[in-house]
Amino acid sequence: MMKQIIAMGGGGFSMEPDNLSLDQYILNQSKREQPRICFLPTASGDSQNYIQRFYHAFQTLDCVPSHLSLFKPPSSDLASFVMEMDVIYVGGGNTRNLLVLWKEWGLDHILREAWKNGVVVAGISAGAICWFEEGVTDSAGPLTSLKSLGFLQGSFCPHYDGEKDRRPAYHQLISNKFLCSGYAADDGAALHFINDQLFQTVSSRSGAKAYRVMMAEHEIAEIPLPVKYLG
Repeated sequence: MMKQIIAMGGGGFSMEPDNLSLDQYILNQSKREQPRICFLPTASGDSQNYIQRFYHAFQTLDCVPSHLSLFKPPSSDLASFVMEMDVIYVGGGNTRNLLVLWKEWGLDHILREAWKNGVVVAGISAGAICWFEEGVTDSAGPLTSLKSLGFLQGSFCPHYDGEKDRRPAYHQLISNKFLCSGYAADDGAALHFINDQLFQTVSSRSGAKAYRVMMAEHEIAEIPLPVKYLG
């Protein structure tokens, strides 16, 4: 079974409501004519505004949208609910809170099984960091490292060009060995992994970039990744 993860540095319906090319790209990976997509707004505290914006965007696309709130669960059997989906889309917000709540509800294990069984999993910012071993987060104040779920090896830094402190913080955390090497994505850029390997990088914005970031000869090295513009 093909495993797929799409990690967005930024963009999508919540940041680019008039440009849904990344959202459409995510839907296209399910190969179903009308994919069932479920939005997980956990990191935002299940913000009603965020949920409404999700439906406003995805009701214009050829799909069947739904959402999963842990404050008002859609079913007592979360595993069955999730496994019926073709795509899981995780929103941004507080990564630390997302991880705590998912683990408390057992959703981390459910999502891993769904991913292994061919459900496309995707997300933006916190919803992208969560799939890696670790990442750069401001969940507890200043930017720092955070252990995550480890579906994918390495670390992740979103908003690489969109927040001025992200890039230097990521470099420093890797240099000081608080983070392992990994990937960084600008707002509008998304990394598409298939079976644990990077398949391609796509973007909704002309000029949006993504990088492999690592230590090389005692210095930080940024290796630009080829990016396919979806415009």
